[in-house]
Amino acid sequence: MDFTPTEEQEAARDLAARIFGDLATHERLAAAGTGSDAELWKALCAAGLPGAVEETGLLGLVLLLEEQGRRTAQVPLAATCVYGILAVARHGTEEQRARLLPGLRDGTTVVTGAFPGTGGVVAHEGRLGGAVEWVPWLRDATHVLVADAERGLWLVRTEDAARIEPVELTAPWSAGRLVLDDTAAERLGTASGFDAYADVLVAARVAFAGLQAGVCAGSLARAVEYTSVREQFGRPLATHQAVQLRAADAYMDTEAIRVTAYEAAWRHDEGLDAAEAALTAAWWASEAGKRVVHTGQHLHGGMGADLDHPVHRHFLWGRQVDAYLGCGTELLAELGDLLAKGDPS
Repeated sequence: MDFTPTEEQEAARDLAARIFGDLATHERLAAAGTGSDAELWKALCAAGLPGAVEETGLLGLVLLLEEQGRRTAQVPLAATCVYGILAVARHGTEEQRARLLPGLRDGTTVVTGAFPGTGGVVAHEGRLGGAVEWVPWLRDATHVLVADAERGLWLVRTEDAARIEPVELTAPWSAGRLVLDDTAAERLGTASGFDAYADVLVAARVAFAGLQAGVCAGSLARAVEYTSVREQFGRPLATHQAVQLRAADAYMDTEAIRVTAYEAAWRHDEGLDAAEAALTAAWWASEAGKRVVHTGQHLHGGMGADLDHPVHRHFLWGRQVDAYLGCGTELLAELGDLLAKGDPS
């Protein structure tokens, strides 16, 4: 395996880093409150970054999401790329690709996902009923990719939903409760849906693990900067062994999240079975991610308790990604079941 980015992936990542660095500042994020930054989303789409994922693949998306996570930028990049661009490009019909992809590329169409399928939505003759308690970036979306109880995939226009009720999460993800009542829906593709469901679930787990790698890297960078200038007993905090050990552990955890996400994305892009790798990446993002953002806040001492401090935003995002991926014990149990099925003994 080779995780070395291609020239196209590097160019997209560097461009994303510049845009996020210019626009996802602490002041702008504070002003945005719990909503998304429409100007930042417009800038990303004008630069062609969501559309570039069609060419750079899931690994290219992971690189973009790392840069978003470093800045905790409030845009629906992960959702619209995983549940929109990649899902439609890989599993949509030719007509669906021609109709939906142009809007997804330019940002006029925003897709999020009611994932994973929990049995709360039932499909009957092209219409859906049920509710999903919270869907990330639902308030920004024009469409929702809904997984029904049989793991079929359906595209629903948000304007056709019975109700969308705002929900505030730990992180500002413009979430909402989706209520469907005999709602018209369009099946994604023509197959039964199981393979497409599994593929989209893998992509989502890997993408959000990549986002968590960026969140952790940003939290750690802030902690390193702070402890290098904050003095205690006449010398910088960073010179104390206990601080160095905590930071070193956080660095190793962050690298573990990153490399497992890269491996899973690479396998997905190469057409290899990536289910186990995706669960591994998700477990690291969940378990190690919590440790890293707690460390980042702890190393700020009293400043870390300030809800308005930038490091607190990383803490909130880290906990929210953990909640979205599922707690580590659940992911580990699912991984164990998957490994057991592959072992004839």
